[in-house]
Amino acid sequence: MNAEQVETLIRGDRLTLSRILSQVESQSEAGKQALEALFPFTGRAHKIGITGAPGAGKSSLVNALTRQLRRQPDAPKVAIIAVDPTSPFSGGALLGDRVRMPDLQQDPGVFIRSMATRGALGGLAAATEAFSQVFDAAGYDIILIETVGAGQAEVEVVNLAHTTIVVDTPGTGDEIQAIKAGILEIADILVVNKADRPGADQSVRYLQAMLEMGYARSGAAGHHAPESAVKEASEKTTHPWVPPVLKTIAIESQGIEDLLGVIQAHRKFLLESGTWQVKERQALQKAIQRAITQNLMDFWKAKITPELFEATLQSVVERKLSPESAAQYLLRTIQWL
Repeated sequence: MNAEQVETLIRGDRLTLSRILSQVESQSEAGKQALEALFPFTGRAHKIGITGAPGAGKSSLVNALTRQLRRQPDAPKVAIIAVDPTSPFSGGALLGDRVRMPDLQQDPGVFIRSMATRGALGGLAAATEAFSQVFDAAGYDIILIETVGAGQAEVEVVNLAHTTIVVDTPGTGDEIQAIKAGILEIADILVVNKADRPGADQSVRYLQAMLEMGYARSGAAGHHAPESAVKEASEKTTHPWVPPVLKTIAIESQGIEDLLGVIQAHRKFLLESGTWQVKERQALQKAIQRAITQNLMDFWKAKITPELFEATLQSVVERKLSPESAAQYLLRTIQWL
């Protein structure tokens, strides 16, 4: 990627942006070069993760929140990364989130990109973090990351987003499931969507009670933080962040203005407490670790012969070797340096 292409992207050319995203997702050499060239221009966007169970109304919430953002006096540019599940049978994905956001399609300040998980776990796709870097370099102020909607184990977004919103609905019992799985603990903001349904107030009270219990067990600051460094940064401020519980009716845009106000307040807290910088550092650390893992796997695959792998696998099938012993053997057979 040359300097002219970088400049074109930074100026906001949507065709260039779309092409680079495709190259990055396919993990082509051009995509890798683009990420290298664009990385110095990243680090400014506010990344907001939106997670929760299927049917909670995450797409509707993203749609309504984006409209509200675009109505602001400064009208920030908004990028939406919508992650859809991949079929374990066909390998395909619907990528239908943009269908649920038709009124945003014509807004030049909004860019929607769907992507498939392709077997990645945790609610995100392998290239989600890379996509966020491209949007960041392209000048998008807000990046909304809608996770796949897998539910209880969907916590990977906390390693990428500055602000994590967990969406729940009344009367489904999801509150208990969230507590059991720990998804509540990653929330910076809790949203009870579809609040026109019966039991909305009860859901709010229940979630608030669970938060109070969590704070009582682990202290007032950063109980939901995935890393101790985030907790330490939060503790340095005299006013630690307490995740609020809000009610919304996303399809009617009710409660969205209040939600935006809380998001802006959380951003201010992150910057003033130093937690923003800590989260950025941890996200980059995770990115390095993922890159090391992928590069080591690619190197190993290039070095190992199919015949040796099949022979070792057969030994495991015949119970002559355990999977762990087979892995150790295959790792020892290649020259790493």
